[in-house]
Amino acid sequence: MVVQRHGAGRAGAIVAAALVGCVIAGAAGCGGSSAEIASGSAPDPAALVRAAADRLVAAGSSRATTSMEMATGGTRVTIRGMGTYDFGRRTGELTVLLPQDAKGAQERRPITELFAPGALYMKNRGAGVPADKWVRVDTTTLLDGNLVTGGATDPYTAAALLRGAQDVAYVGEEDLAGVSVRHYRGSAALPAPVAKGFSRAVVPFDAYFDAAGRLCKVRQQFSYVNRGRPVAVASTTLLYGFGADVNVRLPDARDIFDGKIQP
Repeated sequence: MVVQRHGAGRAGAIVAAALVGCVIAGAAGCGGSSAEIASGSAPDPAALVRAAADRLVAAGSSRATTSMEMATGGTRVTIRGMGTYDFGRRTGELTVLLPQDAKGAQERRPITELFAPGALYMKNRGAGVPADKWVRVDTTTLLDGNLVTGGATDPYTAAALLRGAQDVAYVGEEDLAGVSVRHYRGSAALPAPVAKGFSRAVVPFDAYFDAAGRLCKVRQQFSYVNRGRPVAVASTTLLYGFGADVNVRLPDARDIFDGKIQP
């Protein structure tokens, strides 16, 4: 699949920079082998975790549910998403639900997000964008590598971050929605270009793997500064329904908005 790289540079940058800040302001009132795992023997924890992305590519695709909890000052908000993802092509589609406004009265339209290598497309995002238009963000220009900017961590990116896992420890076996999984805990070093977008260059994580060595859940904790205020972000990605059909159609050039977006 070819990623379209036209238009929406200015609009996309504004939307990407504003997404997390606007949500917070609104809420405030403004590897071991599969055989080893299946047999019950414990694979090397660090090797298993670091190979998470490669195993997902081998698995092909899955359904995904995301949750991004953000806390700054006394304000805490949660953004949720649900959809499907193709790990081989690194494409996916999520329906992202923003929290209600401070009074809990305003109903916000879901945002449709399309993930593609080097790009994030968003629909129903940003005042001043026509309802039938998409905003395109060049994710290669984002300081955070699109780990938190879009309000939902790209599932492949979340898994790929585990390649930098260190100090990994096996916590134990647990039940995750009826599936027996192995729980590992550690921290992951952020790649140098991405680390610049965060206050800490190391991300604590909890990762859960099924008997086939597939990543089923990962919770990662980020810290950065937004408009001079520290923000703590906990991103949780759930992966299930492996082998699910994924049909992502990227917008045509004529459907991408490149105008002014109201702040």
